[in-house]
Amino acid sequence: MPEGDTVLRAAGAPSERPGGSTARRGAYVASRLVAVALAALTVAAAGRKIVRMPAEDAGASGVATRRAAQEKAARGLGVFHDFRFRDRLPESGITFVQHPTDDSGKFYKPNHYDHGTGIAAADVDGDGRDDLYFVDQLGGNELWRNLGGGRFANATAAAGVALADRIGVTASFADVDNDSDPDLYVTTVRGGNVLFENDGKGRFRDVTKESGLEYSGHSSGAVFFDYDNDGLLDLFLVNVGRYTTEEKGRGGYIVGYPDAFSGHLKPDRTERSRLYRNLGRLRFADVTGEVGPFETGWSGDATFTDLDADGFPELYVLNMQGDDHYLVNERGKRFTDRTAEHFAKTPWGTMGVKFFDFDNDGRFDLLLTDMHSDMSEEIDPEREKLKSRMQWTDGFLQGGANNVFGNAFYRNAGDGRFDEVSDTIGVENYWPWGPSVGDVNADGWEDVFIASGMGFPFRYGPNSLLVNDRGRKFVDADLLLGIEPRRRGKTALPTFDVDCTTEGAGRKACLGQKGPITVAGTLSSRSSVMLDIDGDGDLDIVTNEFNAPPQVLVNDLAQKKRVRFLQVRLVGGASNRDGLGATVKVRAGSRVLTKYNDGKSGYLSQSAIPLYFGLGDAGTVDRVEVQWPSGRKSAIDRGVAVNGTLRVVEPQ
Repeated sequence: MPEGDTVLRAAGAPSERPGGSTARRGAYVASRLVAVALAALTVAAAGRKIVRMPAEDAGASGVATRRAAQEKAARGLGVFHDFRFRDRLPESGITFVQHPTDDSGKFYKPNHYDHGTGIAAADVDGDGRDDLYFVDQLGGNELWRNLGGGRFANATAAAGVALADRIGVTASFADVDNDSDPDLYVTTVRGGNVLFENDGKGRFRDVTKESGLEYSGHSSGAVFFDYDNDGLLDLFLVNVGRYTTEEKGRGGYIVGYPDAFSGHLKPDRTERSRLYRNLGRLRFADVTGEVGPFETGWSGDATFTDLDADGFPELYVLNMQGDDHYLVNERGKRFTDRTAEHFAKTPWGTMGVKFFDFDNDGRFDLLLTDMHSDMSEEIDPEREKLKSRMQWTDGFLQGGANNVFGNAFYRNAGDGRFDEVSDTIGVENYWPWGPSVGDVNADGWEDVFIASGMGFPFRYGPNSLLVNDRGRKFVDADLLLGIEPRRRGKTALPTFDVDCTTEGAGRKACLGQKGPITVAGTLSSRSSVMLDIDGDGDLDIVTNEFNAPPQVLVNDLAQKKRVRFLQVRLVGGASNRDGLGATVKVRAGSRVLTKYNDGKSGYLSQSAIPLYFGLGDAGTVDRVEVQWPSGRKSAIDRGVAVNGTLRVVEPQ
């Protein structure tokens, strides 16, 4: 069994930032806390021998080769790319650190704890700036209030959303009671999921018990959408399957099965996903039996779309160990599995999903990221853009003839037809979790960030940034645009302690070692969100890492060129207040940009943030059109200001 050891932590938890302190002083103090926290990890290793796992890291050493390949590819790139991202974590004031369970460390076993935790964003206090909620496994979740200018303050205690006694998985923001503020739903591992009602000022009240959403199990993604088109957001709760025992570990987590990765072969470990209908007044009813059931395998996440534009959204449910499922909504009465009619093959180990218009033809294409197929073989960096050479048996796969072993991209050909073109357009990468989609160079073409990497005990796996080359293909640009290498070039941190004399049996790091050592494991990201955190008009990226602080990747595009953009925030009336399920078209010059409002912001997570449209060189917006779920339409063709946020209210 690959070894791990106790996770080192900085002493003390981040404290609440008093609102009365000056912003500059707060940012300085917070940046010092981050520096101290990171330094504490190194100091904790003082006096011990540091052993890096793996000792030879092809991922870390392959940077020069990858950079050369990206520079070569960029010579033919026809879109603007003379800008950079820089990790401004210290300047942001954020001191959150993600803490995993010992199942991913001292007692490493390949189970679903190593999938990490999510990050979601919303303007929780109504000040016009989007705030960040980080989910953790041990030690509590944290809400960070956006102060403007890329600076944040810890608002967790005042908001009441820490859940420090539970093993968190992810979070979704949505206005479930239609009172014009984002409420919060958090999933956990057998600790009970939690619904928080927002009072409009960023303070939350636990209404789980009365809501009927207190499910306790192995929950993962939570998707709010209005399946019956009654103007209230319903909840599709994704459950993975039973991967834990009854034994308790450090911090109160429930120890996982050593054979959890084979759980899909054990029918007694099935845990079905559930659909809850919103009854109004913060009350939900479980309608899984009436509208489902949802036989979707070992699912981690899902999303929704309305490809037939009838106002009743379909579900696309991922299967991380088998076939995905596309479920057609029969006008709010029942969901029917019609995967084979639309998607002849799906990835075998799907983790991330996003519908978006890649080529600006007005139709929504589908990107799926496949992590688990990559786990059958550890490869050198030279093969990272190729599909997996599947090493597992057909029995383990439960039949792999109808699977893609890697990322998939389905170009929407119209009339319900999709063509799988992932290799043609270049979306393959290694060890991907989930995508965040947005226009990072504001040119009117949607780009993709993929949070990637496994962490201990595996080699370094870089994050991916795919720049859209005018709807023809994607070009890898993580090294060109500053996503990689990480700040200060780090690919690993001291993360584990072990005494090889007393605890070394079976641990690779202890081979030839005696006494206490510190094991350094590789860094890796899990979830991400794209949003403009500093208000300068371009999209930034914030990640939730695994066993590390986040990355706050600030985009300097607005400092390199004149940026033209439009943000659209929807306010539903007959439709749900968030306008989830609406389609928005922005006409600027000769171009029409189309987005579907699904809130899907990154791996496992759902956010309540405005839709961002990069306008390229267009100096004006000619028309904004909204097709609401209710069937009503909005059209604004006068007074649309470029470089601002347009609030569109559904007509009566």
